[in-house]
Amino acid sequence: MAETVSFPVESSHGPRTVSLAYTRVGAGEPLLLLHGIGHHRQAWDPVIDILATERDVIAVDLPGFGESPALPDGLAYDLSTVVPALGSLCTALEIERPHVAGNSLGGLLALELGRERLVRSVTALAPAGFWTEAERRYAFSTLLAMRQGARLLPVPLIERLSRTVAGRAALTSTIYARPGRRSAEAVVAETLALRNAKGFAQTLTAGRQVLFKDDVPGLPVTLAWGTRDRLLLHRQGVRAKRVIPGARLVRLPGCGHVPMNDDPALVARVVLDTSR
Repeated sequence: MAETVSFPVESSHGPRTVSLAYTRVGAGEPLLLLHGIGHHRQAWDPVIDILATERDVIAVDLPGFGESPALPDGLAYDLSTVVPALGSLCTALEIERPHVAGNSLGGLLALELGRERLVRSVTALAPAGFWTEAERRYAFSTLLAMRQGARLLPVPLIERLSRTVAGRAALTSTIYARPGRRSAEAVVAETLALRNAKGFAQTLTAGRQVLFKDDVPGLPVTLAWGTRDRLLLHRQGVRAKRVIPGARLVRLPGCGHVPMNDDPALVARVVLDTSR
């Protein structure tokens, strides 16, 4: 069951109140988990129990996704807004410099949190922002097609498709290399999360200008890429390593763009190794 926390964020029109939904389990040093665009915090469900054996795990629905409401008027869905908002979230939850792991958009946000020294370690799983312009256009057009499909399919058809391995593959094979491992309930929930994501369009628009060019010195950083990532191709990991030369670059064999479901044990080990 999600909890909600609210806190002020500065805008050009004065402070605005932002609310974020989150779940928190486990004990130990804090670990913040950030999902990708169009997804929700449940993307981390396959690994959260493993992580919670060693960490105080906080899985967050980003603004305008999952159960978190849209940002209030006057706030943009860009890095200059969302990164400080996540810092304010940590303050509101009395978390001092957590470890952070993020996937896709969440990986980009995790690296930005590291660059701002708001966290103590970063694990970025297929982070956005290391693309060429052609790769970005391909990824964005794929995301838009996924969003359109989720919005056009009637809910009863989504539920029917989710009951078979072939149907789950049709709905989620763009992000999972092993979609058959995802439960029917999870596939329905994440398809509806994509369908109903209030922040999707504005986040995608803000991402058109994103290119991560800065190092993240002085922190443990792991960049991990699935070898079967069909959205942000794994060659982008080599590019990311050039930008962040001190980072550890890890291959995730047989994993897709959202690797937590494809190999939970491996992903949990990568996150915990970085946070140690």
